[in-house]
Amino acid sequence: MNRIVLLGDSIIDNGAYVRPGEPDVTRQVQERLPGATVIKRALDGAKVENVLRDQLNDLASEDFIVLSVGGNDALDHIGLLEQSSKVKYLQALNKLWDIRKGFEAQYRRLMERIAEKQPDPAKVTVMTIYDPCFVGSSYPEEYQKAAEAAVSIFNDVIQREAARMGYTVIELRELFTDKGDYANPIEPSAQGGDKIAKALAEWTGGTS
Repeated sequence: MNRIVLLGDSIIDNGAYVRPGEPDVTRQVQERLPGATVIKRALDGAKVENVLRDQLNDLASEDFIVLSVGGNDALDHIGLLEQSSKVKYLQALNKLWDIRKGFEAQYRRLMERIAEKQPDPAKVTVMTIYDPCFVGSSYPEEYQKAAEAAVSIFNDVIQREAARMGYTVIELRELFTDKGDYANPIEPSAQGGDKIAKALAEWTGGTS
């Protein structure tokens, strides 16, 4: 098998968040696909602009490309959850529309750059953003609900742009269904990472 290049953020680059001795996502993918060369370019904290600038060099048409990005772009707007309730619904929805359009423009540019590097859409998969898990934390229940609503705005862009390009989508909200999938409210544990690795192995047709 050819190279599998992992692009994006800490959904892949989660080594700092798993327990000591536990594998990160890259190692889990490599273990499930021993015949592949797994290359991690993803970096904790990266946003779409960072992937565009720093992670696309030297990609080849033989490469399988995996992209997981958008969560940190969403976190840039977490302050909206703390805004005064005096903000009118119309104002709030228009603000969310502006945020969505800005993310859409950047994410579309990233999709098109990836297509320049890898013209075969069957060799590209993108992951959505999973919902955070504030259960058992100091955050109130309404914070969880608001965060899920906000994440759906970014995931709508990811789903639609991936469909436009013909890319496979791995829906992380369907994989991350247990509190144990999270190392903290927003980072994947080794348990969650193994779910990602299994999905990627199945996508490439490798060992599941």
